[in-house]
Amino acid sequence: MSDGAGQPGVDSQVVNLDRRRFLGATAAALAAAPLGINAASAQSATADVSRVPAIRPGTNTTFAALKQIDAGLLNVGYAEAGPVSGPPVVLLHGWPYDIHSFVDVAPLLAATGYRVIVPYLRGYGSTRFLASGSMRNGQPAAVALDIVALMDALKIQSATIGGFDWGARTANIIGALWPERCKAMVSVSGYLIGNQQAGKLPLPPDDEFQWWYQFYFATERGRLGYEKYRHDFAKLIWKQASPKWSFDDATFERSAAAFDNPDHVEISIHNYRWRQGLAEGEPRYDTLEQRLAQRPAISVPTITMEGDANGAPHLPPAAYAKLFTASYQHRQIDGGIGHNLPQEAPQAFAQAVIDVDRAVH
Repeated sequence: MSDGAGQPGVDSQVVNLDRRRFLGATAAALAAAPLGINAASAQSATADVSRVPAIRPGTNTTFAALKQIDAGLLNVGYAEAGPVSGPPVVLLHGWPYDIHSFVDVAPLLAATGYRVIVPYLRGYGSTRFLASGSMRNGQPAAVALDIVALMDALKIQSATIGGFDWGARTANIIGALWPERCKAMVSVSGYLIGNQQAGKLPLPPDDEFQWWYQFYFATERGRLGYEKYRHDFAKLIWKQASPKWSFDDATFERSAAAFDNPDHVEISIHNYRWRQGLAEGEPRYDTLEQRLAQRPAISVPTITMEGDANGAPHLPPAAYAKLFTASYQHRQIDGGIGHNLPQEAPQAFAQAVIDVDRAVH
């Protein structure tokens, strides 16, 4: 929640991506005007969902197609919807959620002509490491590179990327470091790029209380507890993060099946320990993490979103608006909408994807 050995080729992948990071900057700048909102204004808007067909959350329960592809370090499981020739959209889930967060969003976008790709992140569902010796690394730069590698494998040069929680952070990182790969972005809870040094700083007690699970995960007891009770743990997080979302057991269990991935616990624990400086990452990602620690601006058209009942820790839009330097808008979604915004308000999320994509043209 928001927030080595056996790995040949990753170092060259990082270097090549780093060399290409400035490509497309001119295109991003030219695309900045259409939304017509300066990031510094932190201007908000009520979502206009009039152009997306009305849908009741939970209308869809499955994806029509689930696929697997080798990409970078992983064999990635992903759902796909819409025409292969359509403009690509990549949708990224968070922790502890899965691709079903977009089970209603994907058909809405597919019906509009988009090619929608919804991957299981490392440690979820049918995604697996190709090499048994790969470090089960949860650090943010590694997760972002997974998605860039997936786009390479699918021969997608640039896509509109949307997500929440870990997914929004991953989209932010791609938009900041490789803007040529991110045509536009929808980011729930805004700018989520962090770093270890910031993670070591104490917060006021009320804020620390909201991050209780990070302290639990810092202990061996917490790791063992998450291993043993991962489904119960995830359901508690869902209720805490979305206190007004009345999801049923079937909805939860569809997503909870993804947590049975053999790498899920190790990657989850590593992510939160790394963020507090309690676990080492991999040296191959050091340069990227150093750049991310500078809080780089994001220069691609962006819509940020927030539910009015998000129970997870999050900042007000005024705290991050200036970090989005292209066309930008923030949308407040009312109606008791919590942390899992795409699944709780699929119509509003789909409309944001369409609007930010059209802003580029």
